[in-house]
Amino acid sequence: MRVEDNLRSIQANIEHACKVSGRQPSEVKIIAVTKYVSVERAKEAVEAGIVHLGENRDEGLLNKWEHLKDKPIWHYIGTLQTRKVKNVMDKIDYLHSLDRLSLAKEVNKRATKKVKCFVQVNVSGEESKHGLNPGDVLEFVKDLAQFENIQVEGLMTMAPYTEDELLLRRCFQNLKSLQHEVQQLHLDYAPCNELSMGMSNDYQIAVEEGATMVRIGTALVGEKSEV
Repeated sequence: MRVEDNLRSIQANIEHACKVSGRQPSEVKIIAVTKYVSVERAKEAVEAGIVHLGENRDEGLLNKWEHLKDKPIWHYIGTLQTRKVKNVMDKIDYLHSLDRLSLAKEVNKRATKKVKCFVQVNVSGEESKHGLNPGDVLEFVKDLAQFENIQVEGLMTMAPYTEDELLLRRCFQNLKSLQHEVQQLHLDYAPCNELSMGMSNDYQIAVEEGATMVRIGTALVGEKSEV
């Protein structure tokens, strides 16, 4: 299907989820995850009205950036190796995978402006997933005070790939609760107003539970492409 048709369907689902939860659709941004699709498909997404594109590897981001440059807002959503920070730092607008001080140090060193970061949290506790343990998040955020170029825009998580709706809701609710705890610290560099959670299989539930950014690949660009 055309990206335009997929986008229309996703927007309708988000509108319904917002109605159920008493929110406004304008509160939710759709990030098109394009890591497994061609430059042409990514262009189609932009032409369909997608503003936010997400990549999880530096090679993929750099390739698409060369063709699209400043047209979309760029999100780096995968695990970022410290040695590769220099490759992407001046190309991205958001980093969704801040989960260690060594990475924060390198981002701060390479940044030419404040970087909008999401602290990645492994809410589900799955060994296969990256991110901080929930109990370590507040201390980690406090430690980020030493890095002048980092702003904690919000929290990010990946829920388990499951049809268990209660489990999914619990994961998203736990991240929302952590967001509130960070906000209660009243740190200028950590407003933590955003929640990056929800993918093709669970974005409607994520929106009902407070997601402000959903990362959608399969349902939007027609390939398996979430992270």
